Amino acid sequence: MKGFLFDENLPARLTFVPKLSIVSAVSLGAPPSDSQIWEFARQQELVIVSKDADFSDRIIVRSPPPWVVHLRFGNLRKKDFHARLARVWPQIETLLKNHKLVNVYADRLEGIG
Repeated sequence: MKGFLFDENLPARLTFVPKLSIVSAVSLGAPPSDSQIWEFARQQELVIVSKDADFSDRIIVRSPPPWVVHLRFGNLRKKDFHARLARVWPQIETLLKNHKLVNVYADRLEGIG
């Protein structure tokens, strides 16, 4: 895994610094389709970070790359979103070493596959 691809429905800039680089799906041009995001992430060996369940559904039947982080904690104010991600991000990175999907809930993390 070489970095993270944040879906277009997520902030492109974070208030913390992950170990690996972040690419925003917005930088791919006109609103990319899920298939375009998936293929770009696969080719670049990136982790897709999204609130979209389509990516977590797709990774269940495939092998990485890409990997998927599914944010399942609902809508938050930007400040609260950043605080929550910053708090759990080290655990997310650790889970990605052995799991192809990490679900991030309000109260827990879940690694699958």
